[in-house]
Amino acid sequence: MVNRYQLMRSLTKENKNLTVPWYIMAAYAYYVQDNPLLTDYAFDNLAKTMIKHWPEITHRHKYFITLDELRAGTLLRRDFPSIIPGAVEKVRQIKQ
Repeated sequence: MVNRYQLMRSLTKENKNLTVPWYIMAAYAYYVQDNPLLTDYAFDNLAKTMIKHWPEITHRHKYFITLDELRAGTLLRRDFPSIIPGAVEKVRQIKQ
C-alpha cells in the first residue's frame, strides 16, 4: 500500500506542477487545521523541489505561493483555494 509521502513523491516527480497543490494542502493542514498532512521533512523537500523548478511550474494556483515563502518553509495565509479543504480530507484517507 502506498502512503501519503510515497504518493506525493511519485506524482510530483512525474509532474512538477503537482508540487503546488501538495504544498498548499500541506500548509493548510498544518497552519489552519493544526494537523499536519506531511512530515516536516517531506514539506521541506517539497519546498526545495519547487524552488529548483519554480520557473517551469505553471499550475493555476502558483500565485498563492511566493519564492520567499518557499525559502522560509512556510505558507502563512488566510485565503486558500476553495478546493483545498476537501482535497486535504481525501488525502487524509491515505495512510501516513
